[in-house]
Order: sequence, then C-alpha cells, then structure tokens
Amino acid sequence: MKCSFCSSNIPRGKGKMFIKNSGEISYFDKSKCEKNFFMGRNRKKLKWAKSEKKVKKK
Repeated sequence: MKCSFCSSNIPRGKGKMFIKNSGEISYFDKSKCEKNFFMGRNRKKLKWAKSEKKVKKK
C-alpha cells in the first residue's frame, strides 16, 4: 500500500485508512500526511512529499 498524500510505502499493519461517503479510500502513513491532506495542501508544493513532478533534463 502507498500513502495517498506522500506516496511512501506503508508497512502491513501500520497507518490509517479513511473512507469518504462517496466510497473513495485514502491511506495515510503518518498523522502529518493526514493533516495536510485534510487541510487541502498541494503535495507538489511541499519538499518532503514525493510528487509526480516532471524533471527537465539538460
């Protein structure tokens, strides 16, 4: 499983699962990720979160 916010691997038996009323499932490895997710922060702007940015090569 991977964290829905920072995309890091979650060991089996750890982390937290959140299910929305719409049926969407979110997994979190740390409370830091969970808080930032619900505050509406963009993970692409955070240095510690792995994002899906495209890196330009020279």
